[in-house]
Amino acid sequence: MKNIISKICLAAALIAGGNTLVNAQTKTLYLSTYNGTSLTAYDGQVRNVSVSRYLFNGWNTICLPFSMTTEQVNATFGDACRLETLIGVENNGDELMLNFADCKSKGIEANKPYILYYTGETGFVKFLANEAEIVATPSKLSFTDTKGVTVTFEGAMMKTPGKGLYGIPAKSNEESVFVNVDNFESGFHATRCFITLSTGNSTRLSSNHVGDGEATSIASVVKAGETIDVYNLSGQIVAQKISSDEISRLPKGVYVVKGKKILVK
Repeated sequence: MKNIISKICLAAALIAGGNTLVNAQTKTLYLSTYNGTSLTAYDGQVRNVSVSRYLFNGWNTICLPFSMTTEQVNATFGDACRLETLIGVENNGDELMLNFADCKSKGIEANKPYILYYTGETGFVKFLANEAEIVATPSKLSFTDTKGVTVTFEGAMMKTPGKGLYGIPAKSNEESVFVNVDNFESGFHATRCFITLSTGNSTRLSSNHVGDGEATSIASVVKAGETIDVYNLSGQIVAQKISSDEISRLPKGVYVVKGKKILVK
């Protein structure tokens, strides 16, 4: 009888211990959006994450170490918010055009860089992500234009010096303009995003919003005989410096030309 009781007590202790481990793993993690939080020790763990992020009314950049569904994005930042990701770059005269596409229907992926249009009042937005899986590995998006310039868009997991980088200052956030931030001493606080160019930061950048609506006609985007570059929806170039008259020869599908979606039937 004593042996049976001992085994029952041991089993109860193991169960209690297991619950303790679960509770410890889901203990709230407070994420610093200023200097950043070292997440190596939490990689792959499921935690409740508390976030307090300062947002401007207008365009912001955002990169979080956990995923959020579309419903969670709307609940946190408002139904009217816009979430876009970089899908490619194009030469536009002396400028380099950044093509961003709507992706709110897919939610936020852990550590993926985004631009977020926030329609609420400027200030801190506090939210709790329950049972979120922590991803400590940084992620970045890179595209190369037709002149060989590589553009990299990535998030700042920790506070990052701004020298040699591009960002969206508060004064430019209505147009989502990325500018040289050498003169901004604060650099980039954690959970923000920045852009790096392989040729330094002397190039003028402009942003274009492809959107997630219906593709438009070829004729409404380009002129007859115009020389253009054609991209797929992943930002990869599929035809370089071709005549606009040749677009109709491409396989059926949706493409991006001059920052606009076109449909080839």
